[in-house]
Amino acid sequence: MQNNKTDFAYQMVYRYLSRLTNELPQGPAVKLPSLRLLARRLRVSISTVQNAYSLLEKEGRICAVPKSGYYALPQPCNDVHCEGEGLLERYQASTRRADMFVFGADEPTLLQSLDSTLLSIERDLMRHYPCQPDPRFQPFGDIELRTALAAYYTTSTACCWHPDNVFVGPDKTGVLKTVLKTLQLRDCAVLVETPCGWSVLRTLQSFGIRVIEWSAAADGEMDTADLEAVLQRNEVKLAVLSSRLTPLHGRIRDQVQREQLAEVLNRHALWVLEDDSHGGLCADGLSVPLRDLIDPERLLILGAFDKTIGLEAPFGYLLSRHSRSLWHQQMLLRSFRLPPIRQKAIARLYGSGQLDRHLHRLRGALYERMSHLTHMVDSFLGEDVRFLHPHGGATLWLDCQFRVDMGRVFERLLEQRIVIAPGELFSVRGLHQQSLCLSVAADWGQDIESTLVIIRNALLQERLS
Repeated sequence: MQNNKTDFAYQMVYRYLSRLTNELPQGPAVKLPSLRLLARRLRVSISTVQNAYSLLEKEGRICAVPKSGYYALPQPCNDVHCEGEGLLERYQASTRRADMFVFGADEPTLLQSLDSTLLSIERDLMRHYPCQPDPRFQPFGDIELRTALAAYYTTSTACCWHPDNVFVGPDKTGVLKTVLKTLQLRDCAVLVETPCGWSVLRTLQSFGIRVIEWSAAADGEMDTADLEAVLQRNEVKLAVLSSRLTPLHGRIRDQVQREQLAEVLNRHALWVLEDDSHGGLCADGLSVPLRDLIDPERLLILGAFDKTIGLEAPFGYLLSRHSRSLWHQQMLLRSFRLPPIRQKAIARLYGSGQLDRHLHRLRGALYERMSHLTHMVDSFLGEDVRFLHPHGGATLWLDCQFRVDMGRVFERLLEQRIVIAPGELFSVRGLHQQSLCLSVAADWGQDIESTLVIIRNALLQERLS
């Protein structure tokens, strides 16, 4: 521990412990390091640590439990300061705080997840695979999971996939970075459908990519001529698009519209990355997905499990029929090392039909919750916002009827410990400044009606003339 001649040793330990307890999550009491362990860690005497602990105990910040040790007590949080100056940084910092009501996160499995089932399957598998006899790792993902994904995406002999077409990574962002690296898209132009998830946008920007945002109407209608003009003006290498649901709006694109979209993309010979992370949240199983209309040699499917299974399944995956050796090379270079048992457990969810049954229940629960939320928004915000009823997904996109300063609305709501997602988060060009996104899967134990009243008041207070 660094010495400071102007301080007593116990004061330095006290400051260390103060910061440690401040950074602990809000909730149940958390056990602190023992006197002996902390003395060894900070290279001070046990009595010095004891003095620091005693001071914190007098302040009511920790408590001593006989024969157990010291515990940090949950503290009332009066400071609503959130780190970072940018909107995204403040949004992310706010969502991590336990004292905040997060009303703007796209986390459908908060409503229902398969996490406990997944961990139960994993425990059973651990008895069958107590250790891996082969120390070599599988850089493209566990073969059982790749086989399950290939079967899941196969819909006919014309639209079939094989395990060699499937690659598994640590998360969706890691897989997307592999795609950008493999296709050598650094400093190129990429078309995205806006509003677009901020993690995708920021990943593209990190590669120096020029992001071209194409706005389809909220109801899924699109202007093919406008898309044609965008592609003619710009040398676009890749288009990132959804399959059936429009992003964040949760609207199903008409089949004819999908066919027209695919025709334009195929004619321009673009790489098409279909983001299928939310595909399981769309109940429209009759129409043909975008991927079945795209030139298979130019098609990539990007997906993840966390939006359908739960946060215990963080992996991302990629499907591609193009040049397996090229993908093999990149995956080997990145050397993803993923827990094989967890991957096998996810594969069992697919193979047993448990995932399909879960998605049926989850879609039903989201639909019911969405019906309640849209009714309440109509009642409390009807004069201030407009929206279209989503066909799926877990978010409700609201457009303000009047011009407001949404940044100030966001800040006002933070003061009330409410976190919404301003529309500007989902654009790199400052689009959607008069929009906000609410979560259907937010904690329904909160007083939603009162929260909507607070949001309405914030919109009124920040209305621009």
